[in-house]
Amino acid sequence: MKSFSSSPTERTVPLWVVLALWLVAFAAMFFMGVVIAQRTPVIRGSVDQAERSAEIGAGYQERVESNASLPSQIPPYTPDSDRSIRRSSILITDKPESATTEATKYTIAAGDSIYSIASRFNLEPETILWSNYDVLHDDAHNISIGDELIIPPSDGIYYLWKENDVLQRVADKYHVDPKAILLDPANRLDITSPKIKAGEYVMLPGGYRATAVISPVVFEYSKDSGVKKKISGPGGCDWDYAGYGNGSFVWPSATHSVSGNDFWSGHMGLDIASVLGGPIYAADGGTVIYSGPISGGYGIMIMIDHGNGYQTLYAHLSSVSVGCGQGVSQGQVIGAGGSTGNSTGPHLHFEVRYGGGYVNPWNVL
Repeated sequence: MKSFSSSPTERTVPLWVVLALWLVAFAAMFFMGVVIAQRTPVIRGSVDQAERSAEIGAGYQERVESNASLPSQIPPYTPDSDRSIRRSSILITDKPESATTEATKYTIAAGDSIYSIASRFNLEPETILWSNYDVLHDDAHNISIGDELIIPPSDGIYYLWKENDVLQRVADKYHVDPKAILLDPANRLDITSPKIKAGEYVMLPGGYRATAVISPVVFEYSKDSGVKKKISGPGGCDWDYAGYGNGSFVWPSATHSVSGNDFWSGHMGLDIASVLGGPIYAADGGTVIYSGPISGGYGIMIMIDHGNGYQTLYAHLSSVSVGCGQGVSQGQVIGAGGSTGNSTGPHLHFEVRYGGGYVNPWNVL
C-alpha cells in the first residue's frame, strides 16, 4: 500500500502569523472606535431629563386632581341691563399732530357748540374759549350762528400781545416756559433776538388760566323771610317748599345722549339731545323756583329746588308747563324742548347743583 503525502501547493500557515493578523485587526478596530467617539456629540442629562419630566407629570396630575371640584366651564358674563346707562358712542383716538402752524378762523353754524368745534379741530374746548375772549367772554353759551372764532394751531392760548408786555411775565401768567413760546413754529420768532409787536398774536403752547363760571341765575333776598332764595327775572317768585326729592335722578329728556357741550370747566352742565317741542321731565321731585324767560343766554328756563340741597336747571325750552312755587314729582312733564336764548339748535341744557356748587350730571344720572 502506498502512503499519500500532502500536495506541494498546500502549505501550513504558521501560528505566529495568524496571531499577528488578529492583533493588527484588533488595533485597527480600536483606532476607528476612538475616531468615531471623538466626532460624536455626547448627550448629557438624558436620564435626569426623563426623571424631571416624570416629576412634572406627577405634579400636573396632582393639580388636576386637586381642582376636580372647579366648574368645567366659566359661565358667561351677563350685564345688568337695569342699571346700565346708555350714552352716545365716543371714538377715542390718539390726538394727531396739528396739520398746520397757522391759526384759522371758523364761522359758527347751526348745531355747533364750543365742545363740538374743539373736537372737530382736535383741541380742548378750553383752548377755544380762552382764545376767543372778545367773542365769548368766557361763556360757552355766548355763541350765535354766524359768529367767527379763532382756531389756534395747538392747545394753549392764542394771546393778543399788548403794549408793555414782557415775555417772561406773560409766560409766568399763563404757566408756560418762555423757551416753548420762542420755539413754537406758529410764532416764527428769531430766538437770538425775539421781537413781538403790540397787536400781534402769539401762541402760548400748553398755556392755561382760570375759567370764570358764568350763570344767569342770580338770587335775591326774599322780602318776607330775608333769605336769599328768590331768582331775579320775570320767572322768579318768593316761594316755600311744596315738594321734595328722593335724592335719585332720572333723565330729563327721552333722549339719553349729549348733543353739544359735555360737562367741562367752561360748561357746568350737559347739553342733552332734545327735539323741538319734545317733553322735558323733572329729574326729581321738588319745588319750582323759577319758570320763564331769563337773560344771559339761557332763554326760557325752569329751576327746581329738591329740598335736600340739590337743585336742577333746565334751559333753552320752547315753553313751560309749570309755574314758580309749584310742587312737582319726579318724571313729571315740566316743559318742552327748544332752542331759545344763545343756542344753535334744539337741545336741553341741564345742570345739577348741590349746596350752591356744580355737580357733574353724569355722577347722578
